[in-house]
Amino acid sequence: MANGATTLLAIGTKKGLWLATSQDRANWTLSEPHFLMNEVPSIGIDRRGDRIRLLVGARSEHWGPTVFHSDDLGATWTEPEHGAIRFEEEDGAALERIWQLYPDTEDRPGVVWAGCEPISVWKSTDGGEHFELNRSLWNHPDKQQWGAGFGGAAAHSVLPSPADPQTVHIAMSTGGVYRSTDGGQSWTARNHGISAYFMPDPNPEVGQCVHKIARDAARPDTLFAQNHHGVYRSDDNADSWVSIADGLPTDFGFVMLTHPRTSGTAWVVPIKADGERIPPEGHLAVHRTNDGGASWTRLSTGLPDSDFNAVLRDAAGVDQAEPAGVYFGTRGGSVYASADEGDVFVEVASHLPDVLCVRAATLS
Repeated sequence: MANGATTLLAIGTKKGLWLATSQDRANWTLSEPHFLMNEVPSIGIDRRGDRIRLLVGARSEHWGPTVFHSDDLGATWTEPEHGAIRFEEEDGAALERIWQLYPDTEDRPGVVWAGCEPISVWKSTDGGEHFELNRSLWNHPDKQQWGAGFGGAAAHSVLPSPADPQTVHIAMSTGGVYRSTDGGQSWTARNHGISAYFMPDPNPEVGQCVHKIARDAARPDTLFAQNHHGVYRSDDNADSWVSIADGLPTDFGFVMLTHPRTSGTAWVVPIKADGERIPPEGHLAVHRTNDGGASWTRLSTGLPDSDFNAVLRDAAGVDQAEPAGVYFGTRGGSVYASADEGDVFVEVASHLPDVLCVRAATLS
């Protein structure tokens, strides 16, 4: 990372948003809380164009969920008068939670995707100020086979392809991976090879509980998935999936991260099992592959010897620096940062509320 560059780390929790900044990714300054007592399950940092926009999906127990944005790094926040994401009365639904805010690529300015609860995908063309419901997915014939994961019925991953503006992948709990190749006009389940041993049909094409997906930065047709049980890779744009769980202490978890530039590099945070949602043996660790999942390296330097808190699906992120920074937060309120792709971690914050979302970006 260039000398003097500032890294911003945005931390969404059960009770508010914290912003941390650092010049060296080792020493951090933590802000006062924003949106105190609001749940913040989604954050987007939009670095496109000549301004940096922070997007926050916040949920008030009284006022409900909405999207706020800030163009001055959190000094002020703006909320559209009638809400950024709203179902129409005829939809017979109300927005429960915004699980994902994903700015599209540089050559698609203004486009921001949102994945929400109830299961729905939305698209903004004005930088996240107003969103339109994708009605093809909302009215999908598979919808009756989708259900709610432990945290709710969520479209939690939205991945537009940088190589093809017509291709978008999403993942939902529960429902699985779906792909559109016509810009969202139609969607097809793409779960072949992903196993669900806990269901009557252990290999369903529809109804999978995929926890998170991520795209290989250098090979857009390669994707990685963390399933309810199982870790997978697809090299054919999600037409088929193969297991890459060998070498991991467990195949359960929530996190799936990919490197911002290097093909084949990904990170997961194993959890013991669906019935015991703790790090294996109470030892928190990140695992990294540099060869597409053929092998894994356990990374725990700087992490506590004993920690029984899980890491949720969006409570982890990477930055764009060289070498890439890796960040995650736990349900116990600790947040960790690594400036060397996971080799060594430092604690950024402790005793925060339950961490739901972590996003990082190099500002300059």
